[in-house]
Amino acid sequence: MIDLKSEITEAKNELAELRGQRTALTRQLKEQYGCSSLQAAEKKLEEMKDQIDDLNSKIEEGLAEIDEKYPEQ
Repeated sequence: MIDLKSEITEAKNELAELRGQRTALTRQLKEQYGCSSLQAAEKKLEEMKDQIDDLNSKIEEGLAEIDEKYPEQ
C-alpha cells in the first residue's frame, strides 16, 4: 500500500513538472514566433520551410548565374 501511494505521488509530481514544461514551451512559442497554439506553430513551421526552400532556390540560381558569367579557366 505504501508503494502504491509513493507511485501515485511520483506520478503527480511528474505530471506537474510536464505541465510546467508545456506552459514554458507555449510561452516561448508565443514570444518568439507569435504562435498561441500547437496548430499555429505547425503552420508557422511549414511557412518557414517554404521560405527556406525559396531561399535555397534563389541561392542555387545565383550560383548558376555566377558560374555562367565567370566560368573556370
